[in-house]
Amino acid sequence: MKIHEYQAKELFRKHNVAVPDGGPAFTVEEAKALAEKLGSFPVVVKAQIHAGGRGKGGGVKVAKNMAEFEKYASEILGMTLVTKQTGPEGRLVKKLLVEQGLNIAKELYLSILPDRATAKMVIMASEAGGMDIEEVAEATPEKIIKVYVDPMAGLQAYHLRDAAFGLNIPAAAQKAFMGLLKNLFNFCVSYDCSMVEINPLVLTAENNVLALDAKVDFDSNALYRHKDVVEYRDLDEEDPNEVEASKFGLNYIQLGSGNVGNMVNGAGLAMATMDCINLAGGNPVNFLDVGGGASAEQIENGFRILQSDPEVKAILINIFGGILRCDRLANGVVQAAEKVGLRVPVIIRMEGTNLAEGKKILADSGLDLINAADLKDAAEKLKAAIQ
Repeated sequence: MKIHEYQAKELFRKHNVAVPDGGPAFTVEEAKALAEKLGSFPVVVKAQIHAGGRGKGGGVKVAKNMAEFEKYASEILGMTLVTKQTGPEGRLVKKLLVEQGLNIAKELYLSILPDRATAKMVIMASEAGGMDIEEVAEATPEKIIKVYVDPMAGLQAYHLRDAAFGLNIPAAAQKAFMGLLKNLFNFCVSYDCSMVEINPLVLTAENNVLALDAKVDFDSNALYRHKDVVEYRDLDEEDPNEVEASKFGLNYIQLGSGNVGNMVNGAGLAMATMDCINLAGGNPVNFLDVGGGASAEQIENGFRILQSDPEVKAILINIFGGILRCDRLANGVVQAAEKVGLRVPVIIRMEGTNLAEGKKILADSGLDLINAADLKDAAEKLKAAIQ
């Protein structure tokens, strides 16, 4: 689960990770009141959306006086901000972050995330802060340092020193940097974060170290341990189908433009099914994993969500019946089809437990469902349905 920058900074403050003075605003008047409270210019106004690249898209401005500030706040609030991460449709800006400007001497990149290849936490940092880290990694990978931390042993002093020396932190700022990094690491672990990123982390002329930006992503599977984080969820920033699917415990990811909806049970099977859809000349519009123990009600709601997408021209259901038996799947599909109708062709391929019972339920339903003998047959029938 993602949160806004201002929310991440609220959590940073609670864990003694230094951030600039400021706060969120939901109207231009609230933004002006915050700017006045800060007391001096420059003041920065930032669009709050769940996407990076806001500055390049015109969503971050530095105001030298109140007239400039009011102009920028009025322009940004309510704009449709387009960045590399939003796609061409962009995101509507409904919130602002107002912050005190800083006397910046140096910009750095800092992130912490789990590394599956080594089964360790990795502190990734670079002196090339404020830039797209992907571009830095591609063009000048030597500028990125990585410090690996064994989660069983925990963060040690030498990890902090390695990061500080790798970033060429001045001696006068090393204590502040290592204190911030220690607190940030503890925050990342204690909150089950899948990523914490600060870009840029800034050194000021006064040798202070502050998180000028803050991006935090939480492991959704661990949210039951963090009720305070769940309260930060902003449904306006999520795809409506993903929000609807989450209500029923379904793993749904919107993939963008496409013409085929697919329903499977298992992430590996989902990826293989999407490959088959592409080979058949289709383009998957979603990733929907109903899981191993889905109920008929979950199947019904997943089917309903797939059919609600106007881009979907056909649906492929590919189920390996284990814990999710074939008869349970068939009952869910029949229930859904009877309630919402069949707007598009539906191809069903099933294998596994209670296969005969499942096929009988589909055959006796009287619905125009297309049965496939195997995955190759399903791909051929899907191709015909699309055409």
